[in-house]
Amino acid sequence: MHHELKNEFASIQSRRWFLRNCGVGMAGLALNSLLAREELRNAPANPLAARLPHFAAKAKRVIYIFQAGAPSHLDLFDHKQELIKRDGELPPAELLEGYRAAFINPKSALLGTKFKFNRHGQSGIELSELLPNIAKHVDDLCFIKSMQTDAVNHAPAQLMLNTGHSQFGRPSLGAWSLYGLGCETEDLPGYVVLSSAKGTSAGASNYGCGFLPTIYNGVPFRGKGDPILYLSNPKGYDAQTQRSSLDALKQLNQQTMTSISDPETASRIQAYETAYRLQTSAPELMDLGSESQATLDAYNITNIKESNFARNCLIARRLVERDVRFVQLFHEAWDQHGGLDKQLPKNCQDTDQPVAALIQDLKDRDLLKDTLVIWGGEFGRTPMAQGSNGRDHHNRAFTMFLAGGGVKGGHVHGATDDFGFNVTENPVHVHDLNATLLHLLGFDHERLTYRFQGRDFRLTDVHGHVVKDIIA
Repeated sequence: MHHELKNEFASIQSRRWFLRNCGVGMAGLALNSLLAREELRNAPANPLAARLPHFAAKAKRVIYIFQAGAPSHLDLFDHKQELIKRDGELPPAELLEGYRAAFINPKSALLGTKFKFNRHGQSGIELSELLPNIAKHVDDLCFIKSMQTDAVNHAPAQLMLNTGHSQFGRPSLGAWSLYGLGCETEDLPGYVVLSSAKGTSAGASNYGCGFLPTIYNGVPFRGKGDPILYLSNPKGYDAQTQRSSLDALKQLNQQTMTSISDPETASRIQAYETAYRLQTSAPELMDLGSESQATLDAYNITNIKESNFARNCLIARRLVERDVRFVQLFHEAWDQHGGLDKQLPKNCQDTDQPVAALIQDLKDRDLLKDTLVIWGGEFGRTPMAQGSNGRDHHNRAFTMFLAGGGVKGGHVHGATDDFGFNVTENPVHVHDLNATLLHLLGFDHERLTYRFQGRDFRLTDVHGHVVKDIIA
């Protein structure tokens, strides 16, 4: 059973459109009139209108903290005493059977972590000393230590995690979420993107809408100046003139919509109106001057106008408070092929406290229970060293964690071998993760579909199983 919304957008590409426009004689005119009335009745007044999912959702909104570049699971989450013990030795031959590394010679020396691990909370979950603030919240977190993906390089792996496919052109999880659920705010986009550090390898396709109507695309907010380029009116162009211009454009676009029910016309109407409201709502959103000093200190924000990861975390909380459906933070900084001993602590110093503050802030505001927080990168890192102080890409095993939104707190799912190389218990493929995320949002991942080029597409393609063990 396909999602009902796709039927509302399908008119322009359907056989009805062909019959209506290519029909001849009186029969064609009669059919044209009949179908035009039907399309008017079925056309969505607002493609972003809030909609019910397939079943009762545990999560109403998402904050996806994408740590691009791939954090080392072996130095942060997956403590391996055997790997530490055999530091400097060659890996066992049987470990490398059928293995192909991205860049290194697989027969490189093993590299045990140099960072200490400690147990935390009532759950006793182990975390690296590099994450002292996140460690305070382990009883709220669900760690998946058995993640797997197909891709071994950054761009395809980022696309795989975000869109379910390693090639460009597919809708992102955020786009699918907005397509399925719609939006509960009229003053802000339903899907907002915030970036810090470097640009991601897969670029805008990480948050794109693919073949879905463009209204479901993620909207990047800039860290400085107008959140969106050209949001402010030029000099001499007052609010009354702007409103009159928009009303005229809306009337013309509505005529086109009435004529052909083009989903892109519906997107255009909505985009103009959203942009108009954003002129007031976006500057207010990005202005942290109303936040208390205690809140700013909790996130480690020393300059409210400086664009960085900490500021983005606080803005993420402000966005979900304003009913934005999907917020995605991209922080591209974790590709430690070398300099692991200095770069990894720096990355954690930049991100650990803000993430912990965000989780606490959501709890304090009673938002965590129905806000799904996701933390992770596109793959893991090798237990073999790259050079003397780095790790290569590793797609066979890595760790992500979730919080809120209906997941079990203080829980660990899956396990890896003594070297953190292969998954030994409860493997979770990217498709399984995405199926589970959609389930938490109230969707059967096999039924949330969109017809494109003659077939029904979905986020999980023809794969994916809900990981029931992590659901509270």
